Amino acid sequence: MISVETALDLILENKLSLKKVAVPFEEAFGRVLAEDLIADRDFPPYDRVTMDGIAIDFTAYLNGTRAFKIQEMQGAGDLQSTLQSPENCIEIMTGGVLPRNTSTVIRYEDLTVENGLATINAEVKPNQNIHTKGQDKKAGDLVLEKGVRLNASHLALAASLGKQKLEVLELPKVAIVSSGDELVEISENPLPHQIRKSNVYAVGALLQKLDVSVEYFHIADDLENSIKKIAELLQNFDVLIFSGGVSMGKKDFIPDALKANRVETIFHKIAQKPGKPMWFGKTAKNLVFALPGNPVSTYLCTIRYVLPFFEKCLGIPKDDFQKVILGESVVFKPKLRYYLQVKIKNEKGALYAFPLEHNGSGDFISLVEADGFVELPNSENELFERGQIVNFFAI
Repeated sequence: MISVETALDLILENKLSLKKVAVPFEEAFGRVLAEDLIADRDFPPYDRVTMDGIAIDFTAYLNGTRAFKIQEMQGAGDLQSTLQSPENCIEIMTGGVLPRNTSTVIRYEDLTVENGLATINAEVKPNQNIHTKGQDKKAGDLVLEKGVRLNASHLALAASLGKQKLEVLELPKVAIVSSGDELVEISENPLPHQIRKSNVYAVGALLQKLDVSVEYFHIADDLENSIKKIAELLQNFDVLIFSGGVSMGKKDFIPDALKANRVETIFHKIAQKPGKPMWFGKTAKNLVFALPGNPVSTYLCTIRYVLPFFEKCLGIPKDDFQKVILGESVVFKPKLRYYLQVKIKNEKGALYAFPLEHNGSGDFISLVEADGFVELPNSENELFERGQIVNFFAI
């Protein structure tokens, strides 16, 4: 067995070789940018007026002029006007080009406008209310570096650059595979010795948060069939995620079937509960997660290992672990990392985690009541006392 930290490190050392694809910029939200974006012009591209008001020659103001004859009005999108005389002013709208021969803008709130004259009622400074050409970025400057996950502001930037298409990383193709002869489709009426599939749909739903598209498959508890089906999946998918078939049972064929397909074993078994039998491996082009089949184990391993892997591949920043306070003392004897289902309560601004009663890692109904898992570290001490600060993983 290996430690939780070692398992996560071994997983995150691996990455997918994702190709670049060009997509319309409005379809690129949430994707990972695969090209640097360069300014095609200065930003802003002209001296841009930032307030509705008048534009004047500041020298006239220094010389004592306070009332200016309105020469004309220039709106945003109009061609640049020219001030004909220092005694004049030009009414100007937000977003417009600063008129020639003017050097400052006074907002309407600081003016009295009547009978064709604009009288200044406040102190004026040179270059006020002007967003100078190239102040944000110069033509040729890097404005967005590849590797970021594109959000709404990034797409607005791409639009301003005229990038109708953006190069992004191709989304990984993911197969989520159930195993076990006791499983039937959700549309079927199970016999007394059968249950409907559910684990794979929990994994798929968790991956939807990352905009990862998945396909679902099932493998019967048969070694020859498992070898054949896995060979097909390795040809068609970048990542395979199995639920079940990785423990010590006589019908747990997944590790042997993966070995027969020359999938390298990186590790098998982690010093934790639940989820101890987890398996991870790779080929030259695939990564494979084989999760224990008990529902709580599958769910916990997806949150603790699978999601961080995809977050790294897709350029999603990973926050530090959320911290909570144990609301009750917990006794746990095995020297394993323990992930305990809890309910979170906010008590005077502090988050307390209260353990939930459940019937082991097969009790998936208990997940419905839980807010997440707390992580209790391996310890010689069997008692984790109330008030101890621990890591929390939300469901």
